[in-house]
Amino acid sequence: MQQKYEVEIFSGLNDTLKDEINRHAKLIHFKKGEYVFSSEDAMKNIYIFLDGKVKIYQINLSNAKEQTIFMLKVGDMYDTICLLDGKPHDVISEILEDGSALKIPVEKVREWIEKNPAFNKIFFPYLAKQMREVEELATDLSLYSTSERLIKLILKNITPQGVKSLLHNLSRSEIASLIGTVRHVVDRHINELKEDDAIEVKRKQIVIKDIQKLIKKLNFLE
Repeated sequence: MQQKYEVEIFSGLNDTLKDEINRHAKLIHFKKGEYVFSSEDAMKNIYIFLDGKVKIYQINLSNAKEQTIFMLKVGDMYDTICLLDGKPHDVISEILEDGSALKIPVEKVREWIEKNPAFNKIFFPYLAKQMREVEELATDLSLYSTSERLIKLILKNITPQGVKSLLHNLSRSEIASLIGTVRHVVDRHINELKEDDAIEVKRKQIVIKDIQKLIKKLNFLE
């Protein structure tokens, strides 16, 4: 019996296309710390994440400084760049949380893009979302201080209730990689926010105590 995978990003598709996606998709599992999504494999397959968390980043080999480009989670796709231009993508992927993904041949996805308008209605908005994220990253790195970038990151990643950051379980080094700095700088800024009683830190969880203080501090810094 054909396995049917429920993926939110596919919710608007008709049953025929859903069935075709399920027919070509293979379920894979991955563990924290593994490096399973290689650049070579991304030339052949695209992955749609069902759960887990994967960091996509580049590294300066001369000083070991990292810059995270995407933090992929449920509903995200990898690698849309290889999918579109057919060229290797010079990035590193690292699994931060155990999870699973659908593995689909790149050629099949290209066929859907070429021939299926229903697929394009979900693919191109997702692609635009990724482009906006990269644009925002470039803008933040150019125009904002590390303190401002950290506050913006925290405010961007809170729950709808506005009380708990979704950055939980990320190390200080991983947070630093997201905003283009190093760990000791993030440590200093987090300590400043704790002293201001705007946040508190429990293990690897950043909990917002006063969202208005964060907003006011960001406005003051700007």
